[in-house]
Amino acid sequence: MSDLRAVVVVDYQNVHLTGHQRFDKTKYGPKHEALVDPLFFAQQLLQVRNARQRPGHPRAVLRQVDVYRGEPSPDHEPKAYARNQAQKAHWERDKRVTVTLRPLKYRYQYDGDGKALRDPGTGIKIPAGPPSEKGVDVLCALALVRHALREDVDLVILASLDSDLVPAVDEVLSLGTAKVETFSWYAPADNAYELRPSDRSARIWNTRLTETNFLKCVDRNNYS
Repeated sequence: MSDLRAVVVVDYQNVHLTGHQRFDKTKYGPKHEALVDPLFFAQQLLQVRNARQRPGHPRAVLRQVDVYRGEPSPDHEPKAYARNQAQKAHWERDKRVTVTLRPLKYRYQYDGDGKALRDPGTGIKIPAGPPSEKGVDVLCALALVRHALREDVDLVILASLDSDLVPAVDEVLSLGTAKVETFSWYAPADNAYELRPSDRSARIWNTRLTETNFLKCVDRNNYS
């Protein structure tokens, strides 16, 4: 039986934060010290997936890692922006990895007349609190369907635990082209959440990754 040509679609912040928060060795430490290297993650994912297949079932071979992530503003967070760009450049050194960045959404401070407050030195609007990701889930959904329609792809694995992406999984199942699978972080003491199709009778494969796997995914580079 032929190998499955696989693409892994990574909702980066979701994968990173849910892994960081789940495991004892990382959840009490700084989030930036447990960043996930997308290629290491995809390799761990396929290694575990293939090891758990029954005899006679095809192996998955990595063809592409498609990463979607928020991008800090160079005006409001210049150091975070620089780290973000350096990480993208480092991860994309492997030609199988593509990182797509979407600008983070910022809220701003306003005066009593409804006018945006600006820094007197730079004239830049002053943010009100931390930014948030907007639209990354939509990009992941589109990528999932797009890759599922490719003739050179047999398997698309969605790396996210965001329930907003369930309709995209449903769509790929209805297309009947490429196979679709999901992943989850697993700790024995917790009930691991798994992303499942709306139709629970439509069973799809979920690969559980443990704390050991998560630690093997961590990017040890210093981007400061």
